[in-house]
Amino acid sequence: MENDRFGVCPFATAQRLIQGKWAVLILHYLSEGTVRFNELQRKMPKMTHATLSAQLKQLEADGLIIRTEYPQIPPKVEYALSEMGEKFRYVLDSIEVWGKEYIEYMKREQPKQQQPKQ
Repeated sequence: MENDRFGVCPFATAQRLIQGKWAVLILHYLSEGTVRFNELQRKMPKMTHATLSAQLKQLEADGLIIRTEYPQIPPKVEYALSEMGEKFRYVLDSIEVWGKEYIEYMKREQPKQQQPKQ
């Protein structure tokens, strides 16, 4: 069971921390700098308010992001990567490189798959 491996196995631990559908994308946007809630939601229009809120709470609880609330009216809340979240930038960079390579692979392989068989 992967839950038994959390905190023991580095792969199970990483998988558990970024398991949310939007976690990697949120971490990507926060790697570009501090962002307010509504800015994040505009960048991901298909995500509901409740889903974004839940994902941010989970990432904060996991220590990957920091939530800063400013005592003003209207309320202002900002999100940024924590120190541990900053270390995830290397993973994001690797995902970006691999993702671009895979997109190119798909472009090359897709025409081959669409050719009629003789």
